[in-house]
Amino acid sequence: MKRKRYTEEQIIVLLKENAAGGNTAGICRREGISLNTFYRWKSKYGGMEVSEAKRLRELEAENSRLKKLLAESVLDCAALKDVLRKNW
Repeated sequence: MKRKRYTEEQIIVLLKENAAGGNTAGICRREGISLNTFYRWKSKYGGMEVSEAKRLRELEAENSRLKKLLAESVLDCAALKDVLRKNW
């Protein structure tokens, strides 16, 4: 079965539909997702607006970029310390 990727916007629309009185099982059946997936989305995106979800995605991307920069910096620092130790 082909796996479908949902965007944050689509997930929030589904959660709002459920909050407005939609049947959870019916929504899951219609979209082809499990109840576990729905409740995981609800715990992550529940109460969010679309703009907040976009901001969350941007912050996660920035966080991963900063972690990579920090790792490279630590690696460079360790390499310089090794070089200095060998020279002395």
